[in-house]
Amino acid sequence: MSAISGLMRVMEKAARKAGQRLRRDFGEVEHLQVSRKGPADFVSKADQAAERTLWDELRAARPGWGFELEEGGTIEGEPGKPRFIIDPLDGTSNFLHGIPHFAISIAVQEPALDGKGPDGSGWGEVTAGIVYQPITDESFWAEKSRGAWLQDRRLRVSARRNMDEALIATGIPFAGRGDMGEWTRIYHELGPRVAGIRRHGSAALDLAWVAAGRFDGFWESALQPWDTAAGCLLVREAGGFVSDYRGRSQPICSDTVLAGNDALHSKLHKLVVTAIKTSA
Repeated sequence: MSAISGLMRVMEKAARKAGQRLRRDFGEVEHLQVSRKGPADFVSKADQAAERTLWDELRAARPGWGFELEEGGTIEGEPGKPRFIIDPLDGTSNFLHGIPHFAISIAVQEPALDGKGPDGSGWGEVTAGIVYQPITDESFWAEKSRGAWLQDRRLRVSARRNMDEALIATGIPFAGRGDMGEWTRIYHELGPRVAGIRRHGSAALDLAWVAAGRFDGFWESALQPWDTAAGCLLVREAGGFVSDYRGRSQPICSDTVLAGNDALHSKLHKLVVTAIKTSA
């Protein structure tokens, strides 16, 4: 097993502490399903409380670092220092409905050496990431050039090369988010060629499961950096490929994401390009 760095220990400690609160709140939200008012307000507070726990823990351990938070927005750090990219509850709709499939995602992104970065944001490589599933107590983590791991077990992407054996994950557009027409065209290209398509409702966990070989590939659009930053690193450190729909590899692919092993990523990319051209 690769020795866990001090930074990763800090990130895992923060994730586990926030995860304890989410597990407790998840038990409560199941009871709230019978309420006429509904549990939405409660879930929002659970999300915010988890984010505050993560912020408190990480700020204390790494003072001066910046933050990119799903709920709290951008908090600038000291010049030249990295930033944490955090989703305290990826899979909010699952949580809301009492479905035990959600995760905490934390990534570390370094400042770009040239001050601009590939996308002009001023940020460069993602060098550490963790996706923690509080219900199953699974901790998927990766550090640049040190591999991807599930607890102390090394992860590798699936070795499947044939589309008809591949299980592919996706995220289906919903009200106000995503392009249903584009997704449908991609689905029609992929669906008849693969062993199955799954939609589980957490992009962070989908990417972690690609890294673990549970899924063979993944595609989704209209995501945010906190959804994918840790997951992208996990897939890459597990020997896989992550790009946008055009095949470009960014430090964080979020607007459109395509992931898999080398052979399946190439085949998926060709099919996605065909689907997108059909709409042009």
